[in-house]
Amino acid sequence: MKRILIPALLALLAACSSNDEIDLEPAELVDFDATVKVDDVWSGDVGIGAGKKYTLLPTATTGDQLFAVDAEGLVKAFNLESGRVNWEVELETGVASGVGANQGQVFLGTLNGELLALDASDGAELWRAEVGGEVLAPPQSNGSEVVVQTLDGKIHGYSVGSGDKLWMYDNTIPALTLRGTATPVVTPTSVYAGFATGKILALDVKDGTLQWEQRVAIAQGRSELERVIDINAAPLLVGDILYSGSYQGRLVALNRGTGGGLWAKSESSYNNLASGIGYIFVTDADDKVKAYNATNGQLMWENDLLVRRKLGGPQTFGSYVAVADFEGYVHIMDQTNGEFVARRKVDGDGVRSPMLGVGDVLYVYGNSGELEALKVR
Repeated sequence: MKRILIPALLALLAACSSNDEIDLEPAELVDFDATVKVDDVWSGDVGIGAGKKYTLLPTATTGDQLFAVDAEGLVKAFNLESGRVNWEVELETGVASGVGANQGQVFLGTLNGELLALDASDGAELWRAEVGGEVLAPPQSNGSEVVVQTLDGKIHGYSVGSGDKLWMYDNTIPALTLRGTATPVVTPTSVYAGFATGKILALDVKDGTLQWEQRVAIAQGRSELERVIDINAAPLLVGDILYSGSYQGRLVALNRGTGGGLWAKSESSYNNLASGIGYIFVTDADDKVKAYNATNGQLMWENDLLVRRKLGGPQTFGSYVAVADFEGYVHIMDQTNGEFVARRKVDGDGVRSPMLGVGDVLYVYGNSGELEALKVR
């Protein structure tokens, strides 16, 4: 029977098994002289937010709108610049996927295994389809096809216009995995997806046929815990290079066309990656924030002042890179050296949802439903 561990619990168990005397208290926040000021562009709310369960509920943008959903299925569309609510819809079903959006449509996956498409202009339901598995990652679309990855290791392709199922790819998953699914990357020709087996695959977006596969991590150790090598982080496509990280595995750079390896570094992470100024930014499993040279994988800097604070993945905006923690603090760092430049508390219940950076504005969705647009000056 398949067993699932949430990342925070798995990291705790791994720490305890490796060192019984390890200090498991979150790092205390260090004092520093802020060199920039953080302004509120706007703020809003999205129902109950992520709720009590371990859900991430990523937000999405298309055109001049930002879309967010809460755990009970309340979907809201906000104007990116003003924060005005353009529309809201109650789906009346639980949602754990967060939101995907592309070219006038909004996509969501429900806890009961459905894929929904909404009109981005008014929230009207366009179609819904049975997926047959729990959807934890936001569906992704290239405008013609929409792709959804389910917790059971399957990837499904659907027609954007009709919701008709086009194909399905099945990938066997281990008995013990992290609770989460990597969000696939969808282009006009391909789907790039990571799996709990430690592999990343490229599939034809039209029919689901395999284009290539590459192993990011190899299971090692005797216990099931030691052999967990999930790819929970979404692949990151920058030009012709695809970056991927795994838990207890590696951070790799691959040729997007062939899957050939360009460089690899030993690394353990289950959070999304970010890119900026020629760097790839990572939050590792110990909550250290790191920057690697995107061309050759050289470690450029490391910030270890936030360990055990249950950080989410890094997000770049403007000249900065930010991470959010379990107490709802957003920590803003200089991309060039990882030094703190500002700190801002957004939601007292914490922040799990991946943040969004659009230009020089950072959008943060807190666990209790607080949604804030922040700008540095």
